[in-house]
Amino acid sequence: MLHSRVQISPDHARWALSGNSDWFATYSSSADAEEASVLAPKFDAEGLVTCVATDAATGDVLMVAHMNAEALIKTITTGEAWYFSRSRKTLWRKGETSGHSQRVVEMRVDCDQDAILLKVEQKGGGACHTGRRSCFYRAVPLGPKGGGPVTLEFRDAEQVFDPKTVYGGSNER
Repeated sequence: MLHSRVQISPDHARWALSGNSDWFATYSSSADAEEASVLAPKFDAEGLVTCVATDAATGDVLMVAHMNAEALIKTITTGEAWYFSRSRKTLWRKGETSGHSQRVVEMRVDCDQDAILLKVEQKGGGACHTGRRSCFYRAVPLGPKGGGPVTLEFRDAEQVFDPKTVYGGSNER
């Protein structure tokens, strides 16, 4: 059953009061949200929802980030990927520092609306702040192993840009 509009988390209360809190619905149960035709993102205690960005042409996973309500609204309204940095506690548009932006081709929400999937056109070749095309450039080998920590295998790990040149001392995340 559809309920009243969702209240934005306390950290975003001032922003919500500016008239932006009526973008999303809320539901009384996950079952209601699963069949709903209205966007009702399930933000966590910090007011964030996980977002996975994939290459629209290949389906490759490029990165995982987080969105607050403002980032989600900006992504919907601009067609560009916006995220919220948990470490810097700030909103950011992908590519604003690096020039490696993401044009959203399609946005989806998962069954219980606690994760967002962006199918993007990656501009500039690199989605990862380490200079790689994808943040997922290491594989975890499966199966039995000897003692010690698991050794990661680098795959598709070539850098497409130099992060030190692009970001200087700080990396965009």
